[in-house]
Amino acid sequence: MKHFYKAMIGLDLTEMDDILIKKTIVYLEFLGIDKCYFVHVAKNLAVPDEILRKHPELLAPGDESIEALIKTKLEEYDFPKSMEIEVSADEGTHPLDTFLRKARIKDVDIIIMGRKETIEGSGSLAKGIAKKAPCSVLLLQEKRPPGLPKKIMIPSDFSDHTDLIFTFGERISEELNAELIPVHLYEVPHGYSKTGKSYEEFAEIMKENAQQDYDRFIQKFGHKNVDCRFILNNGEGQGKALLSEAQEIGADMILLGSRGRTKSAAILLGSVAEKLIAVNNVLPMLIFKKKGETMGFFEALLKI
Repeated sequence: MKHFYKAMIGLDLTEMDDILIKKTIVYLEFLGIDKCYFVHVAKNLAVPDEILRKHPELLAPGDESIEALIKTKLEEYDFPKSMEIEVSADEGTHPLDTFLRKARIKDVDIIIMGRKETIEGSGSLAKGIAKKAPCSVLLLQEKRPPGLPKKIMIPSDFSDHTDLIFTFGERISEELNAELIPVHLYEVPHGYSKTGKSYEEFAEIMKENAQQDYDRFIQKFGHKNVDCRFILNNGEGQGKALLSEAQEIGADMILLGSRGRTKSAAILLGSVAEKLIAVNNVLPMLIFKKKGETMGFFEALLKI
């Protein structure tokens, strides 16, 4: 079953490109991609000196040299010749805005970016794209071996808009024969002591309430009643708590969704998702967004 048709892959001319190209190849068939746009965006398209030393033949203008370099890498890693590809190098004062604008123009369904663990780089572009992209985003980590997921963690708050991401999660878990594990992060509210209950007692009350919310959610939308894990946030931070849980259960992908309450909110992630993206550079993440619901707000955003 096809999920996405057109993908945009962001490259930065570091060794992360080699990793990302190899991992993207693994995902092509599963994602249902027909066309790939390989894009490099920078404030200045001058070819770095270290690359010129290795490739003195790159004497053409910066954009042509970079495009030639990317095409060489695709050939080196046997990128499927049956796949329609387009390679471009773009210059922009604000790389994030330039990249997102190109994603809109090309009407892509998914953006694929790398997340670095040891390779130099801030990762700010990937995080910005994950937050603001008008389509789904797949973040593939540097150190993780290439491969499709077999255990997918899906953080959830059981609100109505979570229905979309659960439906998508069930589809891909069936196709991949992968285990789907819902996870809910709950907290003990401030002021619990005024109730006369201990911290532990009130934590149990919050957990029972979360279980009831999950049961109602499953019944309302007709989802499969798989076991949900309830995680008490002990103050280490919501993102870190979810990442720790993902590692503890052996998840090899985290599936997230946008807030989706309105057209304006659908394009942006919730605060918990943003925190998880900020701390996670070890596990692949697929951020699913219903593209059609975000375009109106995105078009307005570009005019600001």
